[in-house]
Formats: sequence, C-alpha cells, structure tokens
Amino acid sequence: MEMRTVWTIAKRELNSFFDSLMAYVMLLLFLGFSGLFTWLIGSDIFMVGQASLRTFFSVAYWTLFFFIPALTMGMIAQENNTGTIELLLTKPVTDRQLVLGKFTASLLLVVISLAFTLPYVVTVASIGNLDQGAVFGGYLGLVLLSAVYISIGIYASSLTSNQIVAFLTALFIGIFFQIVFDMLATTLSGFFGELFHYLSLTTHFESMSRGVIDTKDLIYFASLIVLFLKLAEDSLAKRNL
Repeated sequence: MEMRTVWTIAKRELNSFFDSLMAYVMLLLFLGFSGLFTWLIGSDIFMVGQASLRTFFSVAYWTLFFFIPALTMGMIAQENNTGTIELLLTKPVTDRQLVLGKFTASLLLVVISLAFTLPYVVTVASIGNLDQGAVFGGYLGLVLLSAVYISIGIYASSLTSNQIVAFLTALFIGIFFQIVFDMLATTLSGFFGELFHYLSLTTHFESMSRGVIDTKDLIYFASLIVLFLKLAEDSLAKRNL
C-alpha cells in the first residue's frame, strides 16, 4: 500500500512536470548544454579519434549540479506557499510517502533525460573500441549523483515557501559536496585530508566514471540520499506540529 501511494504521488508529479513544460525545458537545456560542450566546445572527439565519453560525463556532472536544484526548488516550497501541502497531508499520505513520491518523480525525469543521450554512446562507439565498463559506470554515477542532489533539493524545498530560497539553499549545500570538500582534501593531509576526500562527491563520481564500481562508493551515495530524504521528512513533520 505504501509503495502504491508513493507511485501515485510520483505519477502526479511527473504529469505536472510535463503539463507545465518543466520537463521539456529541462530536456532541451540538458541535451543542448551537454551536446554543445561534448561535441563542439569541450573537445573535438572526432579530431582526437578517441572512443571515450569522459568529456560528456564531466559536462553532465556540472550541468546536473545547476539543473537539479532548479527542478526541485518548487517540490514542496510551492505547496507550502499555496497551502496545498496541508490539504495533501490531510489525506491518508505520510510525510515519508510524500517525500519518496516527489523524489521518485524527479529521479525518473533525470533518467529520461540521460536516456536521450544514449545516441552519444552509439556515435562514439563508431569511432573505436568504447570502454563499456566506463560507460556503464559513468551513467550509474550520474544517476546516483542526481539522486543525491534531488534529495538535497527536496530537503531545501521543505525548509521554505520561497522557491528562490530553496534553489539557493540546495546550491549552497551542493557546493560543499562538489567543490569545498574536494578543495579541503587537497589542502589538508592525514586524517582530515582522507575524511574530506571521502566526503567529496567528485572522488566517488570520478571513480565510477572510470568503470570502477566499488562498494564504498555505493554506500556513500546511498547514505547521502537516505540522510537528506530523512531530513526532508523530519522538516515536514515539524511544520505539521
């Protein structure tokens, strides 16, 4: 019953994405940015003649960093602003089901966006022997990375009724995982250097984009996803007291 409710909420959110043109805008911008920087500005793959998608994964890594906060900023903030969150939670829906439903919808939209880049794989594979392990690891890394940022975005959206504040809060939190921790890891040594190195999203994503699927990377992503989804659930519970 719980999963059925989560899926019902997810379908509702997905429909709202496509009804409001949000999904189409994200698809066009994501494909436009990733395609432009992968094929034209980032590096000329055809001139290099190397069958690799590392440029695409690097571009998508940064593109999703900005796009996902924009995607999730209105998830709960808009409902807080319009008052529909109270109406929704009067129904037999728990805070957890609401959070998981919105998380599932956002992740599905990102997966759909990534699916539209599969022709890149076919095109690059025509150049030479493409490392299939690196391709699989890179796409898996992007999905897990997106799941982390979606959970952060939903948490940020649960804190406010202002979508811009939610967007900036999600970006601020994301900056630590994507930039600050990596900088601290290169600056510090010893225990703290290793700690910040492990906390950095870059460390785990780059490992997976090389085709190395390590248990510690999966645990890292899963832990962050569960942490921020739980924080979002707790934030909703406090607002409903």
